[in-house]
Amino acid sequence: MLDATLAADTEGDTVRFTLTVENTGTDAETLSFRDSQRAEFVARSGETEVWRWSEGQLFAQMLGSETVEPGATVTYEAEWEVASGGTYTVVGTVVADDCDVSAEATVSV
Repeated sequence: MLDATLAADTEGDTVRFTLTVENTGTDAETLSFRDSQRAEFVARSGETEVWRWSEGQLFAQMLGSETVEPGATVTYEAEWEVASGGTYTVVGTVVADDCDVSAEATVSV
């Protein structure tokens, strides 16, 4: 069983996100990916999406996988240069096939 937490650290107009995924179960969990992207981070102001980490990025087109042993964690990070101050809801999601692992945080800049 995988659980996730999302930390958001601000410094000026930069926000650094860390999505930590922990295997709280008793069996190893294998995450299978369609390309080199491992996580997605999306910021919203109300219902409006204002930033998506993957926008404008290119990812290697290669299959990949990561195994998370019981009690182990994996982390995925992203950085956002905020264009205008405000309070945002950010969701970090693991983009593995057949995986529904995400976490949310609120950040004020």
